[in-house]
Order: sequence, then structure tokens, then C-alpha cells
Amino acid sequence: MVDQAGGWKPALCVVLSEVFNTGTVLLSKVAIDSGTFVFSLLFYRSILGAVFTLPFALFFQSGKWKDLDKGALGWLFLNAFAGYSLPSSLYYYGLRDTDASYAVIFASLTPLITFVLSILLGMEKLRLRSKEGNSKVTGVLVCFGGALLISLYKGKVLLLFRAIVKAEHKSSNGIAGRHHLRGTLLLLGNCISYACWYPVQVKVLGVYPWKHWSSVVTCFFGGLQTFAMGIIVTRDKLAWQIGWNIQLLTIVYAAALGTAAKYWLNLYAVEHRGPVYPPMFSTLSAVFIIILGTLLLGESLTVGR
Repeated sequence: MVDQAGGWKPALCVVLSEVFNTGTVLLSKVAIDSGTFVFSLLFYRSILGAVFTLPFALFFQSGKWKDLDKGALGWLFLNAFAGYSLPSSLYYYGLRDTDASYAVIFASLTPLITFVLSILLGMEKLRLRSKEGNSKVTGVLVCFGGALLISLYKGKVLLLFRAIVKAEHKSSNGIAGRHHLRGTLLLLGNCISYACWYPVQVKVLGVYPWKHWSSVVTCFFGGLQTFAMGIIVTRDKLAWQIGWNIQLLTIVYAAALGTAAKYWLNLYAVEHRGPVYPPMFSTLSAVFIIILGTLLLGESLTVGR
């Protein structure tokens, strides 16, 4: 399934994906701390992502929607749940209980979990006697050790800047608060769910290889799933209202770049380099978010959490 002919393009795709993810995390943190209902943010983001992707699907892959059968729809539904609805909701609530820098570093566990799942499912070979195999094992162990150290160790504050972007804390839908243990558990759940997404993408590419239409349908299913989750959590109609402020900016940015573009970029990278390749670049967004979170959001830069 893995095609090594992609050259430098898979690397560019995952780097762009991490850059887009940086903006999504920082904007989402401000929006959530301002009182935005998590599932309304996820619902509008996903549906708008489908709208943004649809013209590309119609232009570049016209008529390929006819190849969608029940099997493909089933895998795309699972793709939306494992790669968007479940991990994003866990991540956003974990983000609300911690901060952007901590949340994104904790996601370094994703490569480890993805690597283990890929080996168990036969999508990757361990090959400990080869340099490639040793490099992969070393990389995932470093990711795990770093995430564990940051989670358990609390050190001194190195830098603390005054926030340039300030969130207006509101009481609607719950005040954004700090509950470190709960946030950590939610972020761990996000890592597990997100790691399961990459093997699912391999299966999706096998049953339905049309990446634009796959992104459209995945975004649509993600919107339906998060709307249903939101209805279960609250029946308050006001929770779904969006103002002309940071909420709208977050939704538009996250829909276009953090959802629609990211799905396509990850699918391309998985197709050419396998399911373990994209999460190996997660440390890039960690570095970006730590720096920008400190400079823009006023988050403290510490040794450990």
C-alpha cells in the first residue's frame, strides 16, 4: 500500500499539516476560554470544511462520488469518528483544563501508539536489525519519555510574557478552568483515538482512493456526529450561536486549514509513507505552539508542566 515514489511531497504535506494545526490549537484555546461551546465549534468547523472541500472534489474528481458504496461509507463514517469527532472533543475539553503548550506536547504519545498499532495490524515491520527499524523505535521511545516527563515533572518558570491575545472568560457553557488530572486523561484519550485514525486511513484509501471526496464525506459525517454529541450534552439553543468575533475566525480557519486541508495532506502522506509517518512530525507543532503560546497567549514556559 505504501508508495515510496512521493519524493519530498509527503514531508511537505505533514509539515504544512503541523503548521495549520498550530493556528487551529491557538485560536481554539482562545475561543474555548471565551466560552464557546466545544461541540458547536466542532460542528460548524466540520460542516464548513466539507463546503470548502466540495468545489475541489467536483472539479478534480468529478463523478467519483458514484463509487461510494455502503462499505466505503462505513469506513468513512469510522474515519470521521476516529479522526475527528472523538479525538477533537477529547482534545478540546483537555485543552480547556490545561493549556495549549501542555496539550500539544502530550500529543507526542501519538507516534508511539500509532507505531504499536501498525505493528499489531501488520502495516509496519519492526526490523530491529536495520537502521530504519532502530530509528523508529528510538524515535517513539523518545516521544514517550518526553511526554511522560512533561506530564509528571513540574519545574521552574523560565519565561512569562504578558498575553497579546486575551480571552474574555464567560460563564456560558461552563467557565474554562484548570483540572490537570482530568485534562491529562482527556488528552491521553485523544492520543489513543487519533493514533487509531492513521490505520483507518490506510483502509479508507484501499476501499475509496479519491482523496477529495473522502475529505468531503468525512467532514460531513464529522459534523453530524459532533452535532449529535452536542445535543446529548446540552439542549440550550444559545450554545450554538456564533458571533462575529474570535469564534467565527476560529471556525473559518479551522475548517479551511485545520480540517479540510489537513485531511487531504494526511491522506497523501499516509498513502506514500505509511500510517506511522505523519505523527512522527507532531513535535513540529509542539515547538510552534510553545513559542507562540508563550508570546501571544501569555502561557508560562516551564521546565516540565
